[in-house]
Amino acid sequence: MAKRDYYDVLGVDKGASAAEIKKAFRRVAMKFHPDRNPEGADAEDKFKEAQEAYEILGDDDKKAAYDRFGHAGVDGNSGGGQRGGGGGFGDVFGDVFGDIFGGGGGRGGPARGSDLRYDLQLDLEDAVRGKTVQIDVPTMTTCDPCDGSGARRGSSPVTCTTCNGAGQVRMSQGFFSVQQACPQCRGRGQMISDPCGSCHGQGVIEEQKTLSVKIPAGVDTGDRIRLGGKGEAGPQGGPPGDLYVQMVVRDHPIFVRDDANLHCEVPISFAQAALGGELEVPTLSGKVKLKIPAETQSSKLFRLRGKGVAPVRGGGVGDLLCRVVLETPVNLSSEQRELLKKFEESLAGKSKHSPRSSNWFDGVKKFFDNLTS
Repeated sequence: MAKRDYYDVLGVDKGASAAEIKKAFRRVAMKFHPDRNPEGADAEDKFKEAQEAYEILGDDDKKAAYDRFGHAGVDGNSGGGQRGGGGGFGDVFGDVFGDIFGGGGGRGGPARGSDLRYDLQLDLEDAVRGKTVQIDVPTMTTCDPCDGSGARRGSSPVTCTTCNGAGQVRMSQGFFSVQQACPQCRGRGQMISDPCGSCHGQGVIEEQKTLSVKIPAGVDTGDRIRLGGKGEAGPQGGPPGDLYVQMVVRDHPIFVRDDANLHCEVPISFAQAALGGELEVPTLSGKVKLKIPAETQSSKLFRLRGKGVAPVRGGGVGDLLCRVVLETPVNLSSEQRELLKKFEESLAGKSKHSPRSSNWFDGVKKFFDNLTS
């Protein structure tokens, strides 16, 4: 009997997304699962048909071959509902229904090692310019005496007696019967009968690794660098995880970074603000001259273009924004106090010297006049 079109089996169009195909299989599988249709003679056949269709359409490579050549392009690739082969019942059913039963049906084989995170403290200068640093990372690495197998040198892992090497066992939950990772060997299919004395059968040992990390220019707090395969080694020879180096830029005594821009406060004296002049201000590339116009008010912002940061993700170089802050003199001598008093007296009653103060006091007087009228 000729096979039905896999798209027709699942009831989806050829252009359906992976999520739509998965959802369709879930619906058909639940409808025709043999445990829910004990009296249905053809329910099991339809369930296996749906399983076979999803095994092909749920795999990008197999789906591409099927779309191009039809059933001829995937003959021998489907598990046909049998254990083993290219995927099989446990793989497909575990992927789709794993969320229902609290975890999928493991695929067997050594587990992947854990990913690691390392917080790297950087000075602002190093974050802006980039740098290569050496870091020491405590991690689990492959055990040398057993080469990661977990078995003592000269011995080998043995087949798990619970799953007979399949790495999976069949579990029944309500209407459904699913395959899950074997609890005895944790899906590996093998067990250690004579464990290595160095790693005690785990295949990994704890040690500190020194790694060289190239920090690109322009990174900021929160950016991270992924070092593939530099995480923890997997148990019993499993593939290693990844290491994520997280940037943490320290506070700077002068500058505050805001994306591509830098901010700083520049203290100036009363005389400098009134008379104007030039100041030397720092930037990350050296000192520059900042011209202060006469009659500059406190908190005025000056922009030095191109003296900021070139962000790591691209874009133009930011600016340095300097905010001048008028500093009140302290620890005055008697002579200095007298000079200031004479200066203040010379300004008395002359609003042209203090326009903001005059406007403010006029506004206050008007406010109280309105209250009493």
